Amino acid sequence: MTRKWVAYLWVCALLPTPAMALARSNPVVARRYLSSTHTVVSPALRAALAEALTGRRVPSFSRQTGLSCSACHYQFPQLTPFGRLFKLNGYSIVGLKRIVEPDVKKGSPLDLLPIPPLAAMVQTSFTHLGKARPGAQNDNAQFPQQFSLFLGGSISSHLGTLLQATYSGASGSFGIDNTDIRYTNRTTLGEEGLIYGVTLHNNPTVQDVWNTTPAWGFPFASSQITPSPIAASVIDGQLAQGVLGLGAYALWNNLVYVEATGYRSAPQGALQVDTNATHAIHGITPYWRLAVQHQFGLTYGMVGIYGLSAHEYPAGITGPTDAFTDVGFDAQVEHPITHGGVFILRSTWIHEEQTLRASTPEHLHDQLNTVRVNASVEPNALLNLSGGYFSTTGRSDSLLYTPSALTGSRTGRPTTSGLIEEFDINPWQNMRLAIQGVEYTSFNGTVRSYDGFGRQAWNNNTLYLLLWIAF
Repeated sequence: MTRKWVAYLWVCALLPTPAMALARSNPVVARRYLSSTHTVVSPALRAALAEALTGRRVPSFSRQTGLSCSACHYQFPQLTPFGRLFKLNGYSIVGLKRIVEPDVKKGSPLDLLPIPPLAAMVQTSFTHLGKARPGAQNDNAQFPQQFSLFLGGSISSHLGTLLQATYSGASGSFGIDNTDIRYTNRTTLGEEGLIYGVTLHNNPTVQDVWNTTPAWGFPFASSQITPSPIAASVIDGQLAQGVLGLGAYALWNNLVYVEATGYRSAPQGALQVDTNATHAIHGITPYWRLAVQHQFGLTYGMVGIYGLSAHEYPAGITGPTDAFTDVGFDAQVEHPITHGGVFILRSTWIHEEQTLRASTPEHLHDQLNTVRVNASVEPNALLNLSGGYFSTTGRSDSLLYTPSALTGSRTGRPTTSGLIEEFDINPWQNMRLAIQGVEYTSFNGTVRSYDGFGRQAWNNNTLYLLLWIAF
């Protein structure tokens, strides 16, 4: 794809609604906007387009497109309208001249980028808890917390990838991480543009383009030392890197997004016959997604629904299963606040119905509710201030939620809630220095001696310092 088409998609993503419709229907007009003095395109927008089309930043997507990181991200990993279109177009937008073989007599034509689509990421961190974990030191440093290699970019004009392999400091192991392979194309439906595609991935919601769903939600990085709450819904990361999903999606008129995906267990480090497998699903788990987005003058808004229905073995891959039905509602609002700045509001609510035939047939039916509301104020590419509220609640179940040191529940309830704040400095678009605080108002059911062994909810309060570099 040429830089003119890159500019066309950028205009489609950012122009106010009337001009957006005209640009979508007429690419020639869209390209003319870049050099015209038409009042629809402000000098600020022209300047942003010019910078995006000439600035070269890292990592591999930036090298491939010739665009700065700020073209696709407000601050990574928060996607701009253009970044969402880039992902939906299969990471295949290219600003470089491709290596092609036009002689079809030699077989399928060659279609390669002139550089390999490689990138890397490193995180190093420091964590201080309100009280050290039992038998462990406090003030824990991780170097690295995480080191990742990426194969991310265009494979052909309609095929692209985001493949991540990660070394985790907590486990001391290296393995597959978030992966998304896409085939995409474009057509028209009812005289309006339609982007459609197929995605092959390994983490429910990693294919999503909004920062409201679990895979890309706030906080975008967190401590591996902070104790995890006793309960979380299946869709909230429980199946990450343990499934293979094949799905189809479409975005019509830059307005309505639909997706349907089916997942099958694909555990890492274990065969399908391994009786030690955890979170293995029986059969196919269906996932669905519907979202509606619109540009209201300068303000962008999205509302959506997503969910899945899974049958999961408590352990191993045979015997009775537990049934989980997750339904989530989400919304995202973006509004410019200064020249180059943005305010982003994100929210999600996940309701999970559980039928626990295998785990606790005595208490057959349970449920969980998860709420997250958070906002980011980014006055420029250098600074970010974010804050949010989180809560997980559910029915009391003394058979499912039992006392144990650090991670248990004395009351038999999963209730966990609190606040999180983060301040970021981004000296460069691909480097972040962050300070994050987490304060728990309840943990695993209560505030005092929540685990039945004397640990208080505020003992898990976290001060987290992070250095994050992508290159």
